[in-house]
Amino acid sequence: MRRRLVQLYVSLVVYGISMALMIRSELGNMPWDVLHQGLAEQLGLPFGVVVMLVSAIVLLAWWPLHERPGLGTISNVLVISAVIDPALALVPEDGSLPARVALAVAGVVLNGVATAGYIGVHLGPGPRDGLMTGLVRVTGASVRLVRTSIELAVVITGFMLGGTLGAITLLYALAIGPLTQLFLPLLSVPPEDAPTRERGWRVRGPAL
Repeated sequence: MRRRLVQLYVSLVVYGISMALMIRSELGNMPWDVLHQGLAEQLGLPFGVVVMLVSAIVLLAWWPLHERPGLGTISNVLVISAVIDPALALVPEDGSLPARVALAVAGVVLNGVATAGYIGVHLGPGPRDGLMTGLVRVTGASVRLVRTSIELAVVITGFMLGGTLGAITLLYALAIGPLTQLFLPLLSVPPEDAPTRERGWRVRGPAL
């Protein structure tokens, strides 16, 4: 449990830092951050506050879907929201194009590591992941259809509100699955009472 808790919180801190790197690159954001950025500009609120508010609204949507949050779910909301604004303050703005590309690529890779890290401890999904799995179960639609529909909706809404949509948005959409698949076997630390198949993720990883 100690290893799982440490990995959970380190991963969530890294996740927040990865978001800041992509935002500061000004080459596009991960899909939900297009929405967060657009709302932050419209409402005049700090980015981290908007992330927390959107996460809370998404968690409310879990109620009719009968999803159950865990420690990782609540920690996801609190830690990432707390980390993102200090990280944005530390990452320099207005760099050269090569520097911005480096920030963006580093952000995508770190996000893949962080995603695998917090999923791998099996302490509850993030709010947005739980929304997806709940909708898949209730509607009977495929994960691919539900995930794509959600992310298209938030990207379009965020772009209309003034969020940054660019090359990194597309790169993130294409790369996050393979990156998580790559790192998850290395970072999966399931409970001792987990099924044998789940513990086997350490070796071969799940199909994402």
